[in-house]
Amino acid sequence: MKLTISLLGESYRFHDLKELFAKANEEKSGDQLAGIAADHAKERMAAKLLLADLTLADIRAHPLIPPEEDEVSRVIEEGVDEAVYEQIRHWKVGDLREQLLSQEDAQVQAIGRGLNSEMAAAAAKIMSNLDLIQASAKCEVLTRCNTVLGQKGRLGSRAQPNHPTDDPQGVKASIYDALSYGVGDTVIGINPVIDTTDNIVRLFHETMEVITRWNIPTQNSVLAHVTTQMRAIHKGAPADLIFQSLAGTESGNTSFGISLRLLEEADQLIRESGTAKGENRWYFETGQGSELSSGGHHDLDQVTLESRCYGLAKRFKPFLVNTVVGFIGPEYLYDSKQVIRAGLEDHFMGKIQGIPMGVDVCYTNHMKADQNDMDNLSVLLAAAGVNFLIGVPMADDCMLNYQSTSFHDIATLRELLRLQPGAEFAAWAEGMGILQNGRLTMRAGDPGIFV
Repeated sequence: MKLTISLLGESYRFHDLKELFAKANEEKSGDQLAGIAADHAKERMAAKLLLADLTLADIRAHPLIPPEEDEVSRVIEEGVDEAVYEQIRHWKVGDLREQLLSQEDAQVQAIGRGLNSEMAAAAAKIMSNLDLIQASAKCEVLTRCNTVLGQKGRLGSRAQPNHPTDDPQGVKASIYDALSYGVGDTVIGINPVIDTTDNIVRLFHETMEVITRWNIPTQNSVLAHVTTQMRAIHKGAPADLIFQSLAGTESGNTSFGISLRLLEEADQLIRESGTAKGENRWYFETGQGSELSSGGHHDLDQVTLESRCYGLAKRFKPFLVNTVVGFIGPEYLYDSKQVIRAGLEDHFMGKIQGIPMGVDVCYTNHMKADQNDMDNLSVLLAAAGVNFLIGVPMADDCMLNYQSTSFHDIATLRELLRLQPGAEFAAWAEGMGILQNGRLTMRAGDPGIFV
């Protein structure tokens, strides 16, 4: 591989593919914290030019973490469609970018099946924000749990009814508030405060009681650790989906208390004992920087590591995946510019690998970002065809203590861009008088209709 280049009278040499990948990234505080970022813009451009000139076969022949050392690498390799790969292996990364931007939707999705996670990350590194939006918009990833997610022309939404004490009345109040805005078609998913089996069983029953009482076409999920959910399901909890956060390396996942073997055991359990009708039973969350925060990054950059999360997720055919893009903090994404870039990168890398990708458009209060920045990213992602966004009351999660998008933000995006909730949920909302001809009615926004 060519790892040296002369640019504007200066020579740049990169020791290996890992360093080249890291220095081709757009500026990220996490890469700087890890000591692997480009020193300046000229070095970054030199790395991008060299990366664009590598072939896909070069990347595959030089794994950034060898499969014999890491089970995530093995899963990623096993997920490549070899027939497609053989047709494109000679392409340079620059050629891949051009093909993704110029080909029709079906061809773009077919190309994605022949890529591994590092190839997807490489393409993202040489794309502009507009490139990432255009390529993502060509990828329609459909999944089915109780309902269908991912159809073009629709913007799904997770209702996130978190409460500081998991109080049943507080949780239900948030659920009804979300439903009144047409939010919750993708999933009603609670982040619990108390990660005990009995509490998780209770929360599964409470969400399912609301769904059953109002005959809502959606799914429920309680975002406890996967082992707690497994114990809850064994005790009879009605779970449509099983959830877990993922990292892009085996050591990163070890810090989360999970392994491939554990995920496979959970997969078998949710398929045998889950309450959903469809074949897609998993909900995964990711986010740039988690591997570095746990010391499991192997000197890899956070964009590549994030892409590897999607290669692992693909193994389990999830119903939904989302990056919690600005949740970890300014140590990994310093300001709104970096958060917006990361959200678009993550969405693209997930979609091109066949992942039903959503985004928690969010930030923490010690980050250089505000709600206007989140509005900007939400519009960009909706234009890019994001499968779903997350809604919390007034965009302020009172339990996790971070800022996200609100129920009425999602409703506004749908109205602005002529998008609809999922088809089954939209029909239900019309029957409830919340929507009429796809638009919110005067009844919308009033949770009292459920009381």
